[in-house]
Amino acid sequence: MEKLVDLEFSAVDVTLDENGDHLRPSDICDNLQRAIDICHDTQRLVISNFRLLSTAQGDDRYREYEEICRLAKAVKVSSITIPSGQFGTPFNEEVEHLREMVAISAAEGIVTSMHTHVGCLSQDCDTIQVLCDNVKGLGITLDPSHFICREDGPKDYDKVLKYVSHVYLRDTRQDAMHVRVGQGEVEYGRLITQLEQSGYNRALTVHMPPLPDTDQMAEMRKIRLLLESLL
Repeated sequence: MEKLVDLEFSAVDVTLDENGDHLRPSDICDNLQRAIDICHDTQRLVISNFRLLSTAQGDDRYREYEEICRLAKAVKVSSITIPSGQFGTPFNEEVEHLREMVAISAAEGIVTSMHTHVGCLSQDCDTIQVLCDNVKGLGITLDPSHFICREDGPKDYDKVLKYVSHVYLRDTRQDAMHVRVGQGEVEYGRLITQLEQSGYNRALTVHMPPLPDTDQMAEMRKIRLLLESLL
């Protein structure tokens, strides 16, 4: 958090990963007040979004999501990103699951968004469109990299921009999901213009893990300055 403040970022996206080393979904269920206290200690950074990576199954998924939405409301986070079903998940099953998740979050005034991700139902724009049209209130977390770096070649995602409620960004090539800033094919200027035309006015999140033999702080600073120059 201190490094992000030094780099002059104003907000942070927090991943709730059951297999991670930070705040886990099960921790939230076990002690909601402790989770609230942790989320208030962000070095003056606003939390723009929670990204949920859960291992819960069956009805436990929904009980867990209720607690996460209570946390989000308590710390004034209005957006939660969840994964969509793996590619091959029955469509009707996914619709029912997403409807339940959206209903839970809507009760707390939170928007549920599914991450556009290769290997999931959300890798395909036509499927995204049908899911969003069948699940009222569902948004997407647009990750352009997953439309660029894929075995079946780059895909256009213009038709789903109207559903965007959160954005993840990094530089990407067709053969590499993550490359140094400026060495990829993400058209940041075009994307930002399209999002503005679609009425998007929320966060642009730098979702960029460290690269080997690369100064991560320099890369983070570079992409922040690039995005600010386009806004």
